[in-house]
Amino acid sequence: MTTSKTDGNMIDSFAQFDLVKEIADSRNKKPWSAGHYAKTLFKKEDFRTVLITMEPNSRMKEHHADGTLSVQVIQGAIRFTAQGKAHELRTGNLVTLGASIPHEVESLEDSAFLLTISWPSNQELLAMKHRGYGT
Repeated sequence: MTTSKTDGNMIDSFAQFDLVKEIADSRNKKPWSAGHYAKTLFKKEDFRTVLITMEPNSRMKEHHADGTLSVQVIQGAIRFTAQGKAHELRTGNLVTLGASIPHEVESLEDSAFLLTISWPSNQELLAMKHRGYGT
């Protein structure tokens, strides 16, 4: 377990997670109103790691992140669509995407993936034409 400041940023410089346990814990929180569940595992001003678990056929409608991101499937299969192309990703697959590119995710079966975002500084966020998801 990591400790955090009032803004949610982690104080610790090192953290370790048991992803099998984290996935099981997320499944114990069902039912999920949107068909998926997200838990931020680690957050620093310039970095986020989020575990997302999804039920079959659930969808995260088109959205974007203001930082460069990666999606690594650790269980199941998802369809990741960006720039007009759909990519079927299975356990062990990884995809990366530049900042602010719209994308969507659909679960093809019970799935879990790690979303990692290299988060821009507050100054960079304010300079963007649009605002993303939080600071």
